Amino acid sequence: MSEAKIILEEKEIPRAWYNIQADMPEPPSPPLNSVTQQPTVPDDLAAIFPPDLIAQEASRERWIEIPGEVLEIYRLWRPTPLHRAHRLEQALQTPAQIYYKYEGVSPAGSHKPNTAVAQAYYNKKAGIKRLTTETGAGQWGSALSIACRFFGLECTVYMVRVSYNQKPYRRSFMEVYGAQVIPSPSAETAAGRKVLADHPDSPGSLGIAISEAVEDAVQHGDANYSLGSVLNHVLLHQSVIGLEAKAQMAKADLYPDVVIACHGGGSNFAGLAFPFLQDKFQGKEVRAVAVEPTACPTLTRGQYLYDFGDTAGLTPLIRMYTLGHDFIPPGIHAGGLRYHGAASLVSKLYHDGYIEAQAYGQTEVFQSALLFAQTEGILPAPEAAHAIHAAVVEAAAAREAGEKRVILFNLSGHGHFDLTAYDDYLENKLNNITFSPEMQAESKKTIPKVE
Repeated sequence: MSEAKIILEEKEIPRAWYNIQADMPEPPSPPLNSVTQQPTVPDDLAAIFPPDLIAQEASRERWIEIPGEVLEIYRLWRPTPLHRAHRLEQALQTPAQIYYKYEGVSPAGSHKPNTAVAQAYYNKKAGIKRLTTETGAGQWGSALSIACRFFGLECTVYMVRVSYNQKPYRRSFMEVYGAQVIPSPSAETAAGRKVLADHPDSPGSLGIAISEAVEDAVQHGDANYSLGSVLNHVLLHQSVIGLEAKAQMAKADLYPDVVIACHGGGSNFAGLAFPFLQDKFQGKEVRAVAVEPTACPTLTRGQYLYDFGDTAGLTPLIRMYTLGHDFIPPGIHAGGLRYHGAASLVSKLYHDGYIEAQAYGQTEVFQSALLFAQTEGILPAPEAAHAIHAAVVEAAAAREAGEKRVILFNLSGHGHFDLTAYDDYLENKLNNITFSPEMQAESKKTIPKVE
């Protein structure tokens, strides 16, 4: 049996992030000022982002150096291990080789600190005192809470209400690091009060929570807003995942046939897949698959249009696959995948045929999550379980075809705070919620018309 883990040394942590914008055959459409509908300029973003992140958002440089202060903190958990899923392979009786990059070893238990630490560093450098943000399942809020504590910043987290209620220990986790956690929609902001006036029992959404966090930041001169996915600079910071994975697979003299990650806003998928897509642009055969829930199938059922990144329309207009900025997804347990839009870079790559997308229901996803936990010993987060299920499907296809395939997926976080979800699955309380034609028709109504 070959090695169960492929480990890099600390000196092998990437020294620069990979920027896919340098290599994309065609760049994505620019974000637009929501008032003028003209391409945004740095001043449009200066109220909520520091100069370095604004520069990274628009950069076309292939490699952007990772600051030493960020690398020092990365060393707390990076490089992360690459595992060979021997026991899962045996259970599936597949000739495929299955590898997973395990990001759950980070202090927050997910991939999110890769960008949280970078964003906190650049905001501290710019003299900012407090960061506001949103969080769905809580992984991002946890990561930013830790990062803010490392750099001496205050942190305010607007947590989607359904997740706030489902995952009380996520809230406790964030509060341990000094964050203020507010269920969203809340009475703290005009955006939240408007939603509550119309829908007092609203479960909330990432779009609503973003609106509240942005409003909070804009109204306070010493505060900035921090986003955990979607934006170019966030996807840039996550590229350390794929860069390490490429180095680890090279040590095993292997290259993946397919790269798989779950998809909510795009940072998880981009972090693993983008460094491999650099090779695809140069002619290498590799598939990249983004996996989403049927309850919120942004790529597989969304429309490729300009839309707001938040519910209240405070953000610039971004051309992306969207279900409509006021769409409130059902309260599935994979809270981190309940976002109405997809990153501009991911959307462009999907639209141009460089990547694939698949959607699955939560009961089949949890079935694969249990199989993985019982064979590999790691309890996966519901979000990461989507990637596991797609890998299981891929391995089964390899078995049926009698083909040897190398499958790589991102196990982006553990599920230690998600035991309520597992309770519901074990008690047969989960069902497969699907984005219906009625939802699709309703979601089209408020997408802005861009000339």
